[in-house]
Parts: sequence; structure tokens; C-alpha cells
Amino acid sequence: MEARSAQQSLAGPVRGEVVREALTLYRHLHRHPELSGTEERTATAFAAKLRDVGFEVTTGVGGYGVVGRLGNGDGPTVLLRAELDALPMAERTGLPYASEVVAQGDDGLRTPVMHACGHDLHLAALAGAAEGFAADRRSWRGTLLAVGQPAEETLTGAAAMVDDGLYRRWGRPDVALAQHCAPLPAGMVAHGDLMTAGCLTLEITIEGRAGHTAMPHLCVDPLMTAALVVVQLQTIRAQQVDPAEPAVLNVGRICAGTRANVIAESATIGVTMRAYSDATLTRMREAVERVVRAACTAAGTPGDPRIAVVARSPVNRPDPQVTAQLRVAHTEAFGTARVAGWPPSLAAEDFPLFAADGVPTGYWMLGTIGPAQWRAAAGTAADKMAQIPANHSSRYAPHAALAVPTGIEALTAAALVWLGRHPSPSP
Repeated sequence: MEARSAQQSLAGPVRGEVVREALTLYRHLHRHPELSGTEERTATAFAAKLRDVGFEVTTGVGGYGVVGRLGNGDGPTVLLRAELDALPMAERTGLPYASEVVAQGDDGLRTPVMHACGHDLHLAALAGAAEGFAADRRSWRGTLLAVGQPAEETLTGAAAMVDDGLYRRWGRPDVALAQHCAPLPAGMVAHGDLMTAGCLTLEITIEGRAGHTAMPHLCVDPLMTAALVVVQLQTIRAQQVDPAEPAVLNVGRICAGTRANVIAESATIGVTMRAYSDATLTRMREAVERVVRAACTAAGTPGDPRIAVVARSPVNRPDPQVTAQLRVAHTEAFGTARVAGWPPSLAAEDFPLFAADGVPTGYWMLGTIGPAQWRAAAGTAADKMAQIPANHSSRYAPHAALAVPTGIEALTAAALVWLGRHPSPSP
């Protein structure tokens, strides 16, 4: 097949060098993570790599977003996306290239920073795939867009890039593709019809009347109201969503007060909701608003609560035809034993926003767990996944030596489904 022979060519003579350089980039990015919206050095490193191999590169797209373009004659346009940002977490992996970065978070406080979700690995794999395509232009034809997206963890970066004219400035791609690290054995990829949930994040501010804790009758304590709201919100998933429908509602942040002997001026609650349908997310949001407003009325707060949508992303349901094509390409590349199915996950992702203007999307999971770690975990595959530190864990440590080459090959095989259909003639 044309796509398979092209992939073999791209993964041939330059493969060893490409992997070594990608691993070097991975370790550099892992050691120097940056929070969402502040990814200046990460973007610079990724952009430099793309320029070095011949891409036309633009930075500052939708924040610190990077777009690299490599044209190679007439043909389809394929967009490959990876993410730039890291998480506000202290790393506890013990890796020799572990992060020691501390940065200022959204709340103005200093926080440790860690690549705990594999975005550094995604970038390294994309850089490797980009280098392979640039090195062997005889095996494919069309245009490759390598996109480094900012602010994925806050679910705002994809929309920002699209709003900044991504498709207007570089053209509407024929397909947009992405992969994401997952707690599967390194060397595997996994596909599914529904990959991740839709997500809605709210920030709720409850006003109070500050004062001395010795005179609570002269005050309105917003922290007490917030505590009641947090408890009451847990009934929404239990009582107002179909029990057969997967959904979660979680309060991940509550902030109020400065001292134990001062009744606070206000309290802020961060709430996230996830579900597999927009209708369920809307129903949950309306229930949250009712709970918050009723609690504030009962407490006699001096003003109405402020309820702001911080981020919203749709369900990640890739195009079925694209998924089928990718599954075939990855099976040809890796064999049936290394290609698995993926059950829907309540994790969230803003990649579906690249489906703007009707662009079909493809998405798969990339295994990152080393063989020894996988064997050491007991039980079934599901049991192992529950035991092994995975995404958003301070001990998440991908087996980069296996996962990075697989990620490069997975992206290459996927892009060649479109770009490898009409290989350019040899010079």
C-alpha cells in the first residue's frame, strides 16, 4: 500500500537520529514546564525545532500558540496538534530530569509546576514526526501543519487559536489529528468512538459581610454559605442526573478569608462538571445555579452570587470514518497486538474545538507505562491502570524511551493516511 511504504521510508534512515533528538527535547521540556497561558519558553523551544527542520513557523497564535507549516506540492492539508502547558503540581517522580520549577499561579501564589499529563511527550513526538516529514519529501504530498496549542489544561487554548484565525490564516485542514498519553503499556495505541467527556467549569463568588468572629451576628459569613453549597452540590449528580448516565460534579477549589479570627469578605468556589452530552451539562449547570442562589438567599448575603463560566469544551467524539482509517493505519504500523479499544473517559480535552468549520477530527490514546511497571501491578488491565500513577499524579513518569518513538510513528502513520495517497515522484 502507498501509505505503508511511505511510512517505512519516513521511519527508515533518519529514525534513530529523530528519536534521539525527540527524547532530548522531551527531557528539556519536562525539566522546564510552564503553566497554562505562560508557555513562552516551551513555545520558543518547539518553534525552534520546527524551524530547524524547514517549517515556516509563526508564534503568538491565540496566546503562545505555535503553527508550523510545511508545504510539499498539491495535496491535502493535515493538522497535527500537541499541547504546551503543564500543571501546578510538585513532581515526585525522582527522575534525573524532574522539574524543580516554581511559578506564579492564577491566584498570585507561588506553586510548583510539573508536566504531569504528558504534554511534553506529545510535543516531542510531534517534533519527531515533523522532522521525519521534512527529511523525506519524496514519500508524501500536501501540507503539514504542526500546531503547539497553549492552555489545554484550562480548556481555553484551542478556542483562542481558532479565534485568532487559525483556519483563516493557514487554510482549513482536511483533517485535524491528535494523540494523548494514557496509562496503557508503552508501545500501544488505542481508539474509541467516544474518547473524552464534555466539560464545564464554573467559578462561583459568594459575597459576605466581613467582621470580627466575636460578633458573628453583625456579619454574614460567606465561608459558611460556601460550605453548605459544597455539600449540597453533591446531591445534583446523585438525584438530578440519570443514574445510568456517566457524569461527575466536583468542587476542586474553595478560597476565603485571611485569618481564623476574621469573618471573610467573600468566598470563591471552583466547580467542574463532566458528562457525555451537552444537555446533561446544561441540566447540571442550572441545578448548580439554583443551589447557590437558594443558599445565598437563606444566608441573607448582601449581594447576588456571581456565577461565571471559566471554560467549556464539547464531548470528544472523533469522526467515525477518520477513526476507522486511523485504526487500519495503526494496525498496519504496529500489528493487532499493539492496537486496542478505548472506553469513554470522563477526562476532558479542548481538542474537539478544532472541528470548527466542519473539520473532521481523529484522536487516539498513546500508552506510556513501562514493561516492568506494568508487570509489577497486579490483576486485570483495569486493575493495573488503577494502581499505576497516571495522568495528573505527582508520580506520573512515562517510559519515554518506548512512548516517544511510538508517538512519532503513530503520528506519521496517521498523517500519511491523507498525505501518502499521492507520493511525489522521485527526483
